[in-house]
Amino acid sequence: MSKKPLGKDKFGVQKVMRLKDYFGDALGQFSLNAISTMVGQLTYFYTDKVGMAAGAIATMLIVCKVIDAFTDLIMGNIIDHTKPGKEKFRPWLLKAGVPAGIMMMVIFMVPDVGKTGQLIYAMVTNILITAVFYTAMAVPYTSLMTVRTNSQEERAKMGTFRSATGYVAGTIFAIGLIPITNALGGTQSAWIKFGVIMGIIVVLAALICYLTSRETATESGAAVEQAQEPEEETIPFKEAIGKLFHNKYWVIVLIVNLISCIIYGLTAASGAYYCKWIFGNDNLVGVLGTIGLIPTVLGFVLVGPMVKKLGVIKTLLVSFAMGAVSNVLLLFTKNIFFCYALFGSINTFATIPMMCLVGVMTAMSIDYNEYKYGVRMIATSNSASSFGGKVGSGVGTSLIGWILGAVGYDATLVVAPAATKMAIYGFAIVLPLIMFVVMFILVSKFDLEKTLPQMKEEIAERKAQAAAK
Repeated sequence: MSKKPLGKDKFGVQKVMRLKDYFGDALGQFSLNAISTMVGQLTYFYTDKVGMAAGAIATMLIVCKVIDAFTDLIMGNIIDHTKPGKEKFRPWLLKAGVPAGIMMMVIFMVPDVGKTGQLIYAMVTNILITAVFYTAMAVPYTSLMTVRTNSQEERAKMGTFRSATGYVAGTIFAIGLIPITNALGGTQSAWIKFGVIMGIIVVLAALICYLTSRETATESGAAVEQAQEPEEETIPFKEAIGKLFHNKYWVIVLIVNLISCIIYGLTAASGAYYCKWIFGNDNLVGVLGTIGLIPTVLGFVLVGPMVKKLGVIKTLLVSFAMGAVSNVLLLFTKNIFFCYALFGSINTFATIPMMCLVGVMTAMSIDYNEYKYGVRMIATSNSASSFGGKVGSGVGTSLIGWILGAVGYDATLVVAPAATKMAIYGFAIVLPLIMFVVMFILVSKFDLEKTLPQMKEEIAERKAQAAAK
């Protein structure tokens, strides 16, 4: 039975994606989010399950993230200099996905070899899972969006599917990690068992994504109109980075992605501390995760209609304004669980559009590279942008450790002293509030969405004139 032909989007660009293509592609994000969310819980694991010092852990994690961020740039350069005719992106889903799943198990097997030995083990395993395997999978995976389809409409839909599926991974941890590991005994061995299960799932998801992915704008492997782009001339890494930092739109994406990842890092790691020390029960993290499903589902359902009605940029501005207001209200109701859950849900909703649309914004900035420089630099653009994301998530997680270390955090106490509570309010409420305001200001300067169609027409004219010579 022949498939119904796909039409064109509102800009006249041929569509190439079917429902199974979106689902298969999105499983790559599931693997990545499972890894990053698990890593985001490591501060709590190291301090409260292994007994390591909060300040030392915070410093170790930020060092790992800086190394991690620089390996993104290296990976992008490797991909952009892949020999013509070979697949650049898809093979890495297997090359890195399988060992990443294995490291999900190993990272919790911290041996009892003294504080220094444990710190070294934690650093080595963190570098391997994030700076090596995660990076080697994430950079080519994010780049696939740009080459998989030429349609901005399909790219936005891919971003929504990716974010929704990735959020499922995050939700598994939000709802299940603490209660499940506590049910298994609440010890380090319980976390190891959970890591084994998630490691297997990561490998399977990466495999399915590999099998369903394509490297050109094609439908099920069959070429369609506008399918193949000619191989662009590679340029030196230093020159590519210089050009990117003269692309104001790419710089905005870089900074906003960095800040949003700081918020993700803070949110992922702060909930356990907030529930344990403000409400007296860390199992409430599971309750918050369950409640958080409501804004999550609403967010992924509404982001498409919001983009269709408002456009990419106005959708982000509305969401950032909601995030700022919710944190202001939380400042006045911070000790009431109902209010923490309610305003936290609004805060969750406010982060979802950025999850869905950061890839679309990056793709637009890549298209602007072609308009301004004549080259798109796909992998380098994505890797350098994810550089900010990696540093951001590392800073978000490390900020918690540094702030707790500064107030003399002691995980063995029964009741948190006032200084500890103020520290928790600071990284759970005040910092996200400031960051939502900064992101609102930056995104308001991103005016590429309206001008890009005309730029693409000019690019097509240039190519036609060059071909005629």
